Amino acid sequence: MTTILALIYILIFVIFALVAYAVLQLKLFGIKIKDFWSFIEANQMLDKLYRFAKQYENMSPQEQVIYLSEAERIFKAFDSVPSELWEEEYDKYKEVLSKYKDIKMIRWANTSKQKN
Repeated sequence: MTTILALIYILIFVIFALVAYAVLQLKLFGIKIKDFWSFIEANQMLDKLYRFAKQYENMSPQEQVIYLSEAERIFKAFDSVPSELWEEEYDKYKEVLSKYKDIKMIRWANTSKQKN
């Protein structure tokens, strides 16, 4: 029984040590933990928006607004961490950014037509 308890304590210590090491590494890179967590969440959303941008050519105005707001959150999170962390995701990021720009231009053109 005591060996099992000792093993559990050792495993808990190792887990805390690994977490502390990860936090230390993030601090050494100059990244805030909150920014890194936002980046992780944004990375998951990037995958969703990437698939969405690939599937849908014409979005409803409501879908465009949702896409734009989610894309802006992703851009903000990605800007808060070094680019070396998301080099692998660059193609997805570029595709989402391209669709973001297209939607902005469409919405701007529609707004201009309504004013005239």
